[in-house]
Amino acid sequence: MSHIQIKNLKKSYVDKRRVARSGKPDAASQEIVVLDDINLEFEEGEMVCILGPSGCGKSTMLRMIAGFDQPTSGEVLINGEPIDGPRADNIFVFQHSGLLPWMTVWENVELGLRHLEDKEEKDKTIQEYITMVELTGFEHHYPHQLSGGMQRRAELARAIAVNPDTLIMDEPFSGLDFLTHMKVREEVVNMHEYIKKTTLIVTHDIDDALIMGDRVIVMSGRPSHVKLEKKLNFGRPRDLARNHELSELREEIFFMLGISYAV
Repeated sequence: MSHIQIKNLKKSYVDKRRVARSGKPDAASQEIVVLDDINLEFEEGEMVCILGPSGCGKSTMLRMIAGFDQPTSGEVLINGEPIDGPRADNIFVFQHSGLLPWMTVWENVELGLRHLEDKEEKDKTIQEYITMVELTGFEHHYPHQLSGGMQRRAELARAIAVNPDTLIMDEPFSGLDFLTHMKVREEVVNMHEYIKKTTLIVTHDIDDALIMGDRVIVMSGRPSHVKLEKKLNFGRPRDLARNHELSELREEIFFMLGISYAV
């Protein structure tokens, strides 16, 4: 059985303003379908990158996997059990920093380890994850004292400290400058190699998906369905310029997303 199963998933909304303007009491006639008949499976320990145009429901799908939102129809199963709300073993890393501003890096990471009663073990574990994301020396800094990339790495350390079964990331590199983006991307790949947890990442960046993913999924425009599902049987690190298969796939995805050429 796959770790995560998405079966016949549909998500729709009713635009109440359109209903009011139309004067029609039948709200169903104003239904906006975001996701339509999505069927996907994610295996234990794989990293899957999800691409698609803005507004196609990528983040909505992640929120349903995380339990923050419910399908209109269909279901999401984790280890065969329906998701009916947020769970401690599914950690969602939001698009913008979710660090608590009144806590230091150390204290933010410690949040995920409140169950550990042995102080020596807890301190050792906190330091291990802070070191993993290369924030040694910044343990007692507050979020406002860190750069955007450092904040993102601190949030990753806090997320993996919980030792989740699933790590769900929505645009984890948004708002970062080019060099910081590349550095944090490298940290995410290294982290995945270390913790071997199921990792789902929504991104707009095709290169990110091809460099990071064990599998890439491309969604269509709204109402969204799966246009492409491709396993990437390539080792890491990956060089898109020198890998002919990845270069061709990159061109195909650009075309699929309505862009006539890859820059």
